[in-house]
Amino acid sequence: MRMMVARLEQRVKPMAIAEANQYTFHLEVTDNLGTLIKDMQENGMKVGLAIKPGTTIEYLAPWANQIDVALVMTVEPELGGQKFMEDMMPKVHWLRTQFLSLDIEVDGSIGADTVHKSAEAEANTTVSGSAILRNEDPRSVIN
Repeated sequence: MRMMVARLEQRVKPMAIAEANQYTFHLEVTDNLGTLIKDMQENGMKVGLAIKPGTTIEYLAPWANQIDVALVMTVEPELGGQKFMEDMMPKVHWLRTQFLSLDIEVDGSIGADTVHKSAEAEANTTVSGSAILRNEDPRSVIN
């Protein structure tokens, strides 16, 4: 689950009670990152940090050894119909070269035309929504 909400800290315990096993959130939404990561881990969840396109990789890097997933956004969150920002791929590649075992996800305008760019940058997971859900033949897109 990825959360883009206010007062994120208040939602950890309810998510743990709901048996969430991973909690991915935009690191831009909190000033208490260390405490939040620790709280999630103490509640039995893997931790994922997402960064928006305008956030530098240097902001995420100090936390990379404490998290399970880094999510690089290739569009601005919550603004549908955007074009894939290929210039985010150096962030993915840099993370892979520095943190070999880190799960690295890419989200935003991922489809048949762009998924290979994420793979080339060495992301190991992609998030694809509308490219699949808005297609008359979702299976063909997935294949």
